[in-house]
Amino acid sequence: MSHSALADTVRARHDGWMTGTGATPDGVDLVVDVANVMGSRPDGWWRDRVGAATRLLVQLSGLTGTDVPGPDGSVLLVEAVVGVVEGAARRVPDQPGVQVVRATTDGDTAVVEVCARLLAAGRRPLAVTADRGLRMRLPSGTAVAGPGWLLTIVIDVPTVAAPHNLNSPSATGTDTSS
Repeated sequence: MSHSALADTVRARHDGWMTGTGATPDGVDLVVDVANVMGSRPDGWWRDRVGAATRLLVQLSGLTGTDVPGPDGSVLLVEAVVGVVEGAARRVPDQPGVQVVRATTDGDTAVVEVCARLLAAGRRPLAVTADRGLRMRLPSGTAVAGPGWLLTIVIDVPTVAAPHNLNSPSATGTDTSS
């Protein structure tokens, strides 16, 4: 999807809280479909889901409290980052700067529930997924962006040091369980 088409998708889903005119909203809470974002990069994640999810959460750790370029070109303040993990990836260690939600059933349902809770609390969720089925299930008022947008912004954001050993087998990609 082109950057322009992605911006149109985001504008169509958030019911007006981000105008696309350069106005900065109070802030957004990123709700990341970790499995979907991992799956967008052919980097061997399937050999070690826990390690791949851990690496992504480490990349996300530095986003909280930062201004980032939004999918539509406006500036977004990331107030919080929620990473939804499922399956084997539920074994990821906690990561400073990221609220890790371990889905008890499927990740899509957990993403929908997190977005609904945030909206009910007056927050502004921005779900990150390429899953069209999930996008259709998101509550009205939830903005949506794709993994490509997220991966371009985490490249330049410093990470928060993790309290666990990143040289462990699951963090280095040597754990082959899934």
